[in-house]
Amino acid sequence: MTQQVRVAVFRPDDDRLASAVELLESLGATPVPDPMLAVEPTGNLPGGAAYVVLTSKTGAELLSTAGWSPGGTTLVCIGPATADAARAAGWSVDRVPDEYSSAGLVELLRDEVAGERVAVARSDHGSDVLLDGLREAGADVSETVLYRLTLPEGAGGSTVSAAGGELEGVCFTSSLTVENFLTAATERGIRDEAVVGLNDAVVGAIGEPTRATAESHGIDVDAVPDRATFEALACLVVERAAPTYHD
Repeated sequence: MTQQVRVAVFRPDDDRLASAVELLESLGATPVPDPMLAVEPTGNLPGGAAYVVLTSKTGAELLSTAGWSPGGTTLVCIGPATADAARAAGWSVDRVPDEYSSAGLVELLRDEVAGERVAVARSDHGSDVLLDGLREAGADVSETVLYRLTLPEGAGGSTVSAAGGELEGVCFTSSLTVENFLTAATERGIRDEAVVGLNDAVVGAIGEPTRATAESHGIDVDAVPDRATFEALACLVVERAAPTYHD
């Protein structure tokens, strides 16, 4: 009899969660969906700049809905999902870094933005790495908060599963998903038990910043994919968590 591989996923409750569940099922895992992020748009739009940097699919979609257009600016997207959303809006994407992270964006632009205005449009939980790195490269940087990320009401069922040893894997897709997971566990009075349960499972982090956040809270991270995409993360976690996996 094949052992069940239950994997918690924390993506926002929209098409991203649906596609994540579908992917995990296709990999033979049993998804445990528990959205840890809710999107609250601010209505803000980036002003004129030589470069506009988008760091999420959500940001691109919100700008498209608001009728914003990049015009003649150089449009930079953090990764393929963001770039696909931008192209779906009818925009031309000029640049995508090889590494889908704030550090990757800085590496991509550092040699060309001195003296240029760069507008970074993102959530209220963006990393300072991007702003500081671009400023150190000589850019005139502005930040536009397109949306706030909050903990959805009722989130945290997966913390109970973790505390009860009922998860074989988890997929953390940002530092905020780690923090919100722990907040939800704390609200239930089971934070320590949930962390113990995570450390008995295969914990996946989408990138090094997410790994660092998890480990700073005593969570052992077992899997970080080479490419910062959910597909790569899910495949790696399921591979490690499956009974047939051998280290």
